[in-house]
Amino acid sequence: MMDSLVMKETLPSKELGLFKKILKCYEMKQYRNGIKFAKQILSNSKFSEHGETLAMKGLSLNCLGKKEEAYENVKRGLKNDLKSFICWHAYGLLQRSDYKYDEAIKCYRNALKWNQNNIQIWRDLSALQIQMRDHEGYNESRFQLFKLRPTQRASWIGFALSLHLLQEYETATNILEEFRKSENQNRQSGKTKTQVVDYENSEILLYQITLYIEGGAYEKALDYLNRYQDEICDKVSLYEYQADVLIRLNRTTEAVQIIKEKLINRNPDNRAYYKLIERALNIENDEKKRHKLYLDYQKKSPFAQLPHRIPLDFLSDLNDFRTHLNVYLRKGLRKGQPALFKDIKQLYRKSDEKMQIVQELMEDYRKNLISHLSFDADESTAASEDSTTIVWVNYYLAQHYNHLKQYDLAMQLIDQAILHTPTLIELYMFKAKIYKPKGEFDEAVECINEAQSLDTADRYLNAKCVKYMLRANKIKDAEEMSSRFTREGLPANDDLNEMQCMWYQSEVAHAYNRLGNYGEALKKCHEIERHFTEMNEDQFDFHSYCIRKVTLRAYVDLLRLVDVLKEHPFYFNIAKLAIEIYLKLYDEPLKEDSSAQSKGNDSQILVNGKKIEKRKKQTKAGNH
Repeated sequence: MMDSLVMKETLPSKELGLFKKILKCYEMKQYRNGIKFAKQILSNSKFSEHGETLAMKGLSLNCLGKKEEAYENVKRGLKNDLKSFICWHAYGLLQRSDYKYDEAIKCYRNALKWNQNNIQIWRDLSALQIQMRDHEGYNESRFQLFKLRPTQRASWIGFALSLHLLQEYETATNILEEFRKSENQNRQSGKTKTQVVDYENSEILLYQITLYIEGGAYEKALDYLNRYQDEICDKVSLYEYQADVLIRLNRTTEAVQIIKEKLINRNPDNRAYYKLIERALNIENDEKKRHKLYLDYQKKSPFAQLPHRIPLDFLSDLNDFRTHLNVYLRKGLRKGQPALFKDIKQLYRKSDEKMQIVQELMEDYRKNLISHLSFDADESTAASEDSTTIVWVNYYLAQHYNHLKQYDLAMQLIDQAILHTPTLIELYMFKAKIYKPKGEFDEAVECINEAQSLDTADRYLNAKCVKYMLRANKIKDAEEMSSRFTREGLPANDDLNEMQCMWYQSEVAHAYNRLGNYGEALKKCHEIERHFTEMNEDQFDFHSYCIRKVTLRAYVDLLRLVDVLKEHPFYFNIAKLAIEIYLKLYDEPLKEDSSAQSKGNDSQILVNGKKIEKRKKQTKAGNH
């Protein structure tokens, strides 16, 4: 962090040499040695209040977890030398380690007043500015770095990225184009490694193309795609961009050719490619042409699932729908596809008629399979099916009637399936699900336990079992069950918290809330909230890493993801629960009896615990 710090000539040669050793120890994370050298300087009565030495000593102490001493030393050093950029930089690093980004930015700006050309401070400042989404400030800092180090690749790329975030697409692409020209000259002269440049050059080209597309310069984007297609390593992205740009330019014939030959042939089960070809052919609202398109792909890719599945969504003619559905359902039932109902259930939301057809077909299958082991009613021409097919028909119908809230019929069907094949895990899992809406959680736990006992090595089953136990408010049992797949020697709750297992913490919070233990429920809510805070803070390391590794498209996606991170259902759900508990405690304060006192203590622990946890996290961050 301090590699570019330059010591002012205020120390004699001996002490100056010791100070340089402090800087080197800090860079190499040898903090204890750095403190020893600092003490040697400070032990001299002439330099006992030397500001920059005190500041560096404070930084080293902070990395060892001694935060109070660290602040004391850095503030003392700053007080003794307010014009030292080293002291201000050190104070900024200290503030940043405590996630006080606004204060750290102020410190860096003060440091730059006394050393305007310090590259490290500009880098640290730019990282904080993009972390805080100060795009204007980030652009200013990257421009200064660009002026100070015009020969460095990161200076060009970072400056172009800052312009992208300000939506100045044309200027950003011009910067990247100039950079690529200089890189090509260096490569031809043998100054760069060919293998590395090829991959990085490919990523820069693809990033440049995204800038053209976002800026609406589709002709330039297509020109680059065609001109540099041999230099682009990621061929899938190349073809996807080509198809998208050709569609935008209304060059549909070329777009269709690329989609068919390069994309769908490569992966016939990618739904996005079928949407792309519908756009290219402009048949999104033409049912007949869409139907013909998917019939062709059913012949070309008979083993692909999507060409058979997508027509079920848009076919309005119920006879055609029944014909396609009949083929699709039989194929899924013969394969024993457990997720068949989840796949077909989407049709229920679109049309009651389609749902009725599904039910009629499945009931006919069940009737015919029971009578003569065939899907068809005509015994003379019917092909015999495997004896296990009836199990999957019953399984589907049980899910179907459970969806329609006909729980008794669903239970009857799943019991018949279990009687036929008592070792099929999915049957017990779904039987437990039937008990849930009726509020019979104890019976549900028994069923899921039986499923789990059939395969104790299955982590998914273990997680399902834990979830059902929590729904039944059996928190201790759930913790014991989850400990089978957590780290040995560590309590399950601590390990799951470290792994950010939010579904578990959310279920525990709701269980405590139902039991009236609001303190523990709130603690779990705040644990989840801290996970989202950590995710936001964890992006900090990527601000420099992604520019260094030239993973620019992924980096921009990361920034956009973090901007909407708290729209995630986990966060929304737990925030809603926390608000409800706080309002309840405000409207109905806990009484001063023994049990309420215990719960009140939990709430107090929550507040104090949050501070304690925060201190622990700050210490950990300081060590790194």
